[in-house]
Amino acid sequence: RPENAFLIGIDGIQGVDDWPGIESLGELARLVSTAGATVVGQTLLRIRRPTPATLIGSGQLREAIAKARSLKAELLAVDAELHPRQQRNIENAFKGKVLDRTAIILDIFASRANTAEGRLQVERAQLEYLLPRLSELWVQFSRQRGGIGPFRGPGETQIETDRRLYRERIATLDRRIDEVRARRASRRSRRERTGLLTAALVGYTNAGKSSLLNALTGSNARVENRLFATLDPITRAVALPGGGSMLLTDTVGFIQRLPTRLVKAFRGTLEEALAADVVIHVVDLANKNYNRQISVVEETLLEIGAGRRPMVTALNKCDAAAIPDLHEFPNAVATSSITGDGLKELLNRLDEIERDRSLDIEVELPYNAGNLAALFHDRGHVAFESFGPNGTRLKGKIPSALVDRFGPYRI
Repeated sequence: RPENAFLIGIDGIQGVDDWPGIESLGELARLVSTAGATVVGQTLLRIRRPTPATLIGSGQLREAIAKARSLKAELLAVDAELHPRQQRNIENAFKGKVLDRTAIILDIFASRANTAEGRLQVERAQLEYLLPRLSELWVQFSRQRGGIGPFRGPGETQIETDRRLYRERIATLDRRIDEVRARRASRRSRRERTGLLTAALVGYTNAGKSSLLNALTGSNARVENRLFATLDPITRAVALPGGGSMLLTDTVGFIQRLPTRLVKAFRGTLEEALAADVVIHVVDLANKNYNRQISVVEETLLEIGAGRRPMVTALNKCDAAAIPDLHEFPNAVATSSITGDGLKELLNRLDEIERDRSLDIEVELPYNAGNLAALFHDRGHVAFESFGPNGTRLKGKIPSALVDRFGPYRI
């Protein structure tokens, strides 16, 4: 049976972000529903400055708890990142479960991680979240282990032992994640040697990235009208109008106030965007806050170091919303995964980028180098071809990553 959740929104804290509290609270409701709980009520509290003990004032907390109990809520979901002491104090007052925004996002990630890498990254983020909360968990069990009288025995308290075990497990997870990242980097290196253009779909969660991937590639990636439906990256090949092809990767969605520990934990996944030749920023036009969502995505891209990549903006879901002035966005195209509007134009933009990154080259290939001639035709754009006594003469454009392969035969 789904748990009944009561939501507490926070408004008025300066410097958090520019999202209205009511809008952020609505997003929290979607997060809680995605995590599997039933929202039975909510309240938006305005505070001038955070209270160290409970974040919100004692009177506000009593009123919120009274509302939650009257609605038979079993957990409180707070639209903020609580300090461990604040979470413990609110739990003591509520006599029930209290989750902050970070814990809810972690819960969703844990349920959506399907690959080994995803599960490792989620577990690491969960342990890092729990580590500072151990002192609160063990506040009633802080007696020393072993020894008689004043002697400490093995010299560790139970909390120190648990902290050490957590840190050792995090170190183990880091090693395993590094191994997975190395294998992923090796696959990326092999893809780069093919000379194919690589593009990464990035955007706010539920912006329609997976739907766009399916529409462009004909694949059947999982699509749901829920937050964080995609957690593990998916790569598919796409045919370009000019006769070439490219690789398109769907990545995990971003969200406002995405905890830093999650950004760090999923850096391996986000590296797909960092290593891509071009970033396709998918914007949900059907969401009235899409301008704020754009800012969140841009800030996150800068944080991971992918903010300087060539970008195409796909103003998605144009079938369900008015199309704004395209000149206000970098290299923008209005698209719809449902009607197919704009998909051809989007592929044309990508084809232009693919051509721009290609170099003019002329080569004479001996007839026993037929594999290179096939590679030129497959990955490049042939402008001239002739057959002479010494071999095949080709002139045209090829991806810069392949130029070295043709070095000995250049004219």
